[in-house]
Amino acid sequence: MSYAATIGFFDGVHTGHRYVLERLQQTACEHGLRSAVVVFAEHPQSVLQSKQVPLLTTPSEREALLHQAGIDEVLSFRFADVQAYSAEAFMRLLHERYGVNLLVMGYDHRFGSDRLTDFAAYQTLAEHVGLSILRLPQNPQSEASSTAIRQALLQGEIERANELLGYRYSLTGEVVAGRQIGRSIGFPTANLQLPEHKLVPAVGVYACEVMGRKAVLNIGTNPTVQGTERTVELHLPGFEGDLYGRKLTVRLLHYLRPECRFENLEALRHQIEKDIAAL
Repeated sequence: MSYAATIGFFDGVHTGHRYVLERLQQTACEHGLRSAVVVFAEHPQSVLQSKQVPLLTTPSEREALLHQAGIDEVLSFRFADVQAYSAEAFMRLLHERYGVNLLVMGYDHRFGSDRLTDFAAYQTLAEHVGLSILRLPQNPQSEASSTAIRQALLQGEIERANELLGYRYSLTGEVVAGRQIGRSIGFPTANLQLPEHKLVPAVGVYACEVMGRKAVLNIGTNPTVQGTERTVELHLPGFEGDLYGRKLTVRLLHYLRPECRFENLEALRHQIEKDIAAL
C-alpha cells in the first residue's frame, strides 16, 4: 500500500488542521495514493521540555476525528523513539517501512532533529530518499491553532473554542461516586472522572449536551460545601436512572456563570433552578 502523508501532532483536529487534511486527500487522489497522517502518541513538548501540555483530544479521540475527516490511515509513533531522527532518516523510515511516497507539509511545519528551516533542503533530502514532497500555502481562512483553542477554553470562551475547532468541545469520562450533595437538594449529579492530561475548561458553570439532551455542567471545587478538590459534575434535568460506571461524552455549548459560594444549600438550589432555565 502506498500513501501520501503529512506529519504533525494534530491536537484537536481543528479547522486549521482540516485545511491540511483536505489538501492531503486531494493530492492523494490525484496521485492514486491512500492518505495517511503521521502523529505522535505524546506531545513533543512533554519529551523535549518535560512539560505536560493539556490535550484537546486524547489519542483515541484524535484518531477518530482524523478518520471522520476522511483520512485512510493514522501512523502513530512515540516521539521519544524518533526524536533523534534527522529529517532524511525519518523520511526514509516512512518511505521504506510504511510506503509513504509523497509527503505534504504545512506552510510552517518543520520536522527532524537537524531542525531544517529551508524547504529546498527538505526537497533535496526527499529526492535522496526517493519520495516527493510539497508544501502547502498558508490557510487564509482560518485563525485556528491548538494553542489559541486551549487559551479560549481556559478562559471559559466555549463558543470561540467551538468556532475554531469546527465542532463542540467534548469531555468524555466515567461516572464515579461523589459526595451526593446535589441529590440532597433535589439535583443529583454525575461526577465525571476524565482521562489524564485532558484539558478541562475554566472553573464555572456551563450549558452542555449529553445523551441528546441539555444539561448543566459544573467545573470547580464546590465552595458552598467546603470542597477543596476540583470536580467535573453533570446534572441532567428530568433524568432518572443509574449512571455509575457508564462513560458519558459531554459536549460544551456555552458558559453560564462563574462558580460561587452561596450562603446555604437553599440558595444554591435556587441558583441551579435558574441555571436549568437558562439552558
